[in-house]
Amino acid sequence: MNELTRMDEMSLAGAALRGAPWRAAATAGGAVAATSFILGVILPGPADLTWALCSGITLFALVAGIGSISKPNVGDRVTRQARHWALRHPWRFSLYPGLGAAALMYPVQLVIDREGVFGAAWDALWGGLLVLLVTAVFTLSMRNRAKGA
Repeated sequence: MNELTRMDEMSLAGAALRGAPWRAAATAGGAVAATSFILGVILPGPADLTWALCSGITLFALVAGIGSISKPNVGDRVTRQARHWALRHPWRFSLYPGLGAAALMYPVQLVIDREGVFGAAWDALWGGLLVLLVTAVFTLSMRNRAKGA
């Protein structure tokens, strides 16, 4: 059996994510970010824009990652095969939404929170790890959907 290269895995994960519910993910992430910041303004204590934006990015990545594999038998042949691969390899697939979330969180931590290069990378890495773990757990719970492939 041939082993997939990292580039092949990235292509499969990208093909699976192609059918992600991007509009729903952006809406959910934006709503969480806005609500978090508004509650920070209303409630006692300082409002934290970095926390609000990173919470929104986290939910955006989770909705996109989990939503992309929730209907594995919908879409064209390539997308269906990629989704079935993602359901059979949840940890490898979940790496890519996690990396995407970390890449989006890094400039937020760096510019808005002014943490410095290494502090921002550390916090973004933890946020990406959270997305990876949650996406992998949900993907594992949906593995029975891949039995048809």
